[in-house]
Amino acid sequence: MTMNLEEKQSAVEFDTSMRIHISINTSNVERSLPFYRTLFGQEPTKVRPGYAKFEVAEPPVNFTLNENGNFQQGGTISHFGIQVKSTAEVLAAKDRFVAAGLTTFSEDEVTCCYAVQDKVWVTDADGNNWEVFVVLDADAPVHSLNQMVGGPNNSCACDTGANTGRQTLELINKSAGAGKCC
Repeated sequence: MTMNLEEKQSAVEFDTSMRIHISINTSNVERSLPFYRTLFGQEPTKVRPGYAKFEVAEPPVNFTLNENGNFQQGGTISHFGIQVKSTAEVLAAKDRFVAAGLTTFSEDEVTCCYAVQDKVWVTDADGNNWEVFVVLDADAPVHSLNQMVGGPNNSCACDTGANTGRQTLELINKSAGAGKCC
């Protein structure tokens, strides 16, 4: 018996009415798994040859890794982010990353995307940059601090300029935060 479209329901349960799906290409799923286990703080819900899926409740996301023989590091993606509700959660993420041996970069009270935020950045094995952040003030008057005349050059690390996402942490490490914000 065929169901009407209105009768079809998701075969997957999750707590919100919707969630984000992010699918990224990777050169090697097995090599990528330790990073994403650490990032999300959980095991994948499905692992198949050349494929892994994380169904994360907090934040609600369906995240998949797809092995791609034509993979090019960094691709066309700027960066990914996980928004949390407190700086304590940003710091807990940083502790998790450091414990896993990952290189981190922190930004405290940085003006980014017309908001003041605390952040920690990490990069996966394929050069994809991730930020865990909290918005402390949702209505800053400028996109990033380097837009202010005579302002400090400590704009956020996410990028709208000529740099690709995979260069963000390299840029930060070289110039102590001279990147542009998302």
